[in-house]
Amino acid sequence: MSGITAAMVKELRDTTGAGMMDCKAALKETDGDMEAAVDWLRKKGLSKAAKKAGRTATEGLVAVGLEANAKGETGVLVEVNSETDFVARNDLFQKMVDDIAQTAISVGGDLGKLRAEKFAGSSKSVDEHIAEMVGKIGENMSLRRSEGITVDEGAVASYIHGQVTDGAGKIGVLVGLKSSGDKAVLKAVGKQVAMHVAAARPLAARIEDLDPTIVEREKNVLAEQARASGKPEAIIDKMVEGRLRKFYEESVLLEQVFVIDGETKVGKVIENAAKDAGAPVEFVGFARLELGDGVEKSADED
Repeated sequence: MSGITAAMVKELRDTTGAGMMDCKAALKETDGDMEAAVDWLRKKGLSKAAKKAGRTATEGLVAVGLEANAKGETGVLVEVNSETDFVARNDLFQKMVDDIAQTAISVGGDLGKLRAEKFAGSSKSVDEHIAEMVGKIGENMSLRRSEGITVDEGAVASYIHGQVTDGAGKIGVLVGLKSSGDKAVLKAVGKQVAMHVAAARPLAARIEDLDPTIVEREKNVLAEQARASGKPEAIIDKMVEGRLRKFYEESVLLEQVFVIDGETKVGKVIENAAKDAGAPVEFVGFARLELGDGVEKSADED
């Protein structure tokens, strides 16, 4: 790519709206000829796709992929966004999302690797294939998130809430359980815990996994509340400690009360599963993706 400067890449990107890597590739393929590079992007549908990329894609699907082999079990979740729910119910879009989820298994749900991975039955990357689909379907689409869980021994269970098509819907959850026990039992317990995660939206699996900034912010809020009630400083710390325990019970998965029975902590539910599984059961982790979570749609797109 000798002779192709960052300024040239920026100029092409500003002109076409295409991605930086696509612009680099276009300039490389055309020996730095700007007009030819624009045509190269147009021919591949990348420039056309870019024109739609400014529109917020908050609909779409969250899909799950699962695979078991001699090395253990891997589960992945992917979120692929579209602009409208209509497209999310399009067979072509659904097939693409499922293919992306299956591809994600090979990279363990790593988003960066998944973007560059070859799309199923194609010589193009996942990102390149999505860009082509934008041109075909006529809506902005994007691969937003991907997560994965792998267990060497045990099971990865999944749950899809608001299912639109087989293995894809509005919320996807994975739960990993490590055990040498009965796989069927592990899958059943794991799915129940996954259903709990979908409903209860835990912030972390364990207290020590919570983001320290979230804990500190909660402490500050609780302390100010105690002061506002006129409590003396001498007992504020104890009040905060007690209220923080309640925060943990509401926000940490293994401390939460299981929504299915309304009385047992999730951590105890997993521990008790050892009896039916025939071996101790260890919680590995969970992943939860909710469609469009954290994405705001601009007012002029309503």
